[in-house]
Amino acid sequence: MARGARFLLVLALLAALLAVVLQLYRHRKPRLWMVEELSVYNGTNEELPILLAILGSVFDVTKGRSHYGPGGGYHHFAGRDASRAFVSGNFTGDGLTDSLQGLSSSEVNSVVDWRKFYFERYIFAGKLIGRYYDSEGNPTKYLKGVEVKAKRGTQLLEKQKSDEAKIPGCNSKWSQQEGGEPTKAFFHGHNSTKLNQTDP
Repeated sequence: MARGARFLLVLALLAALLAVVLQLYRHRKPRLWMVEELSVYNGTNEELPILLAILGSVFDVTKGRSHYGPGGGYHHFAGRDASRAFVSGNFTGDGLTDSLQGLSSSEVNSVVDWRKFYFERYIFAGKLIGRYYDSEGNPTKYLKGVEVKAKRGTQLLEKQKSDEAKIPGCNSKWSQQEGGEPTKAFFHGHNSTKLNQTDP
């Protein structure tokens, strides 16, 4: 066999091996975290990555150390699942919880959008065992309920946008010096003589 043919054969075998390894990597089980274990990755030890969880999905946010590390504006999210705080703005005690109980469907939808943001921008590091994932890493009924409620929130937002599109905007202008008056767009489709009957 010629040297070139052997080289191509070895190259093809390496490519096939790489494809198998990539396939195995994609199908590996995500790491499962315990609450106590996750709390160690809160940014206080610079030798460890900074992790946070949202809806039980754990993300490595180390690349944002200036934000998630001690003194950063988002440090309260590090080392825990504080899903509720993403929409409540309560970053103290009871507000730093993973419970979404009592939130509206629109608020729950916002939390799901935040999770999507983390999937897009940061490294997924596993699942947090507890409210959202069981000890095998399977979604709990609570997580499924959250996702259903978030879908309702999306539908409500779409309906609201649709309804708002049907209502024309205010077509007037106002300034402190000149007062207010309808714009030309306001008169489109109206009989302007009727509207101006009191004009001299």
